[in-house]
Amino acid sequence: MQGNERKAAIAAYKEVKVAAGIYVVRCRPTGMRWVGRSPNLSKIQNRIWFTLRQGSHTCRSLQAEWRVHGPDAFILEEVERLDDESSA
Repeated sequence: MQGNERKAAIAAYKEVKVAAGIYVVRCRPTGMRWVGRSPNLSKIQNRIWFTLRQGSHTCRSLQAEWRVHGPDAFILEEVERLDDESSA
């Protein structure tokens, strides 16, 4: 990647709008739900699933259900997206 291309790529990355909001992680077999908030809804599932796979999630009840039911039993749903003014 040349200097100008790199600068353009960095500028484009900085322009990307991220959506903050509220989400819920749901365990299908039990119906249990865990609600959270994130400054970046598009990345939060990856972050949560990573910590659960590592066994290091801070929510003990969620981690325990993950161990019992496995990753296929869980889904992440977006509850509310915050607009730019309310997330500032």
